[in-house]
Amino acid sequence: MKYPEQYRSELLNTIRGLDLDGVSETIDAFREARALGRCIFACGSGKNAAAAARLLCETVKGSGLNRSMRLRIVALSEEAPAPSRFAGDLGGDSAFVDQLRNNAEAGDIVIGISPSGNSAAILRAFEYAIRTGCRTISITGRDGGKLANVSNISILVPASHPGSVEDAHMIICHMIAHYFVSLDQG
Repeated sequence: MKYPEQYRSELLNTIRGLDLDGVSETIDAFREARALGRCIFACGSGKNAAAAARLLCETVKGSGLNRSMRLRIVALSEEAPAPSRFAGDLGGDSAFVDQLRNNAEAGDIVIGISPSGNSAAILRAFEYAIRTGCRTISITGRDGGKLANVSNISILVPASHPGSVEDAHMIICHMIAHYFVSLDQG
């Protein structure tokens, strides 16, 4: 079998194994957050920051058109700007926490996307979110890592190949986003 065929086969098996119950629970949590005027904060580690941003853009772009209720969703960045005198204090693992401190309230949702489920920055954000009374949702790969254990909702991509995990993360984000774009009339 040639590599493209092997990759496609692995990806199709990954997609068949997706946790659709977790995706449905996430959609329900987003609907509830919208109804209550709560905010959703999306964060991703490394390349998966793109998946979090895509979730933000796709959902906000389409879901609020000609509708009375809109999702309040914000993509957090690992590259939070800080005055130079504080830059050393914040560090990369605190960037999401610092943004949540300024914006998150009890009842909001923090969703983290990490292939390993062990991103230190997202784990710290979840610890803060839990202390603040926010709900946590993780989208992870492999065995879910530490994030799966501290999440209210955990969506696991049961694959070890990094490409398949990242591809599946984008599919999950599209499932969530396009539910609000295409089906939900909120």
